[in-house]
Amino acid sequence: MSDVIDLPRQYEIHPATKVVRGPKRASYDRALVHGIIDDALICHVGTVVNGRPSMIPTAHWRVGERIYIHGASKNRILAAIADGAEACLCITHLDGLVMARSAFHHSANYRSVVIYGKGAVVEDEGSKMEHSRLFVEKLEPGRWDTIREPNAQELKATMFLGFDLKEVSAKVRTGDPVDDDEDYSLPVWAGVLPCQNVWGTPIDDAKIDPGFVGKGQKPQ
Repeated sequence: MSDVIDLPRQYEIHPATKVVRGPKRASYDRALVHGIIDDALICHVGTVVNGRPSMIPTAHWRVGERIYIHGASKNRILAAIADGAEACLCITHLDGLVMARSAFHHSANYRSVVIYGKGAVVEDEGSKMEHSRLFVEKLEPGRWDTIREPNAQELKATMFLGFDLKEVSAKVRTGDPVDDDEDYSLPVWAGVLPCQNVWGTPIDDAKIDPGFVGKGQKPQ
């Protein structure tokens, strides 16, 4: 990845990001963290609002060493973060179910990233427009040039928040189940059930323009 050139290969380990349970699965590798973030479309964002834990799932995108989210300007979780509340962002890919010979050793193969930090509000209209473009382009490269751009009112109604990738850790599990030695002889199937996200055939909007052919392009 070009944006990791000249940066340390590993993120610094902080008290909040030091993985205690299953430390052998932990990684602070910058390129690995970037890849997990970039391959995902959704992250979960948690913070404390009025003394209570709150969380939302939302889309995200990355620019260098910062991850961005956006939502309604009046969203209470985003507003709390904008006011200085610390947030935790979590991203997870499920790669497979690990089926063991004993109940205790059933697990999952996964890739995950946890990020701690405070969000910085994107203030100026030009930057908000650019982040609107980056968001759409992550969904489908090239789409921005085919659609209507946000107007001033839509940008005003949207809050964009950026979080520095500083307090970050990844955790990954791969491979077979790890059973107790005495259980390997049990007459039970064991292994991994792989899991993949597969896009289906695009479904036209019921109100699509009958003259759509030649005006745009369906996602591939």
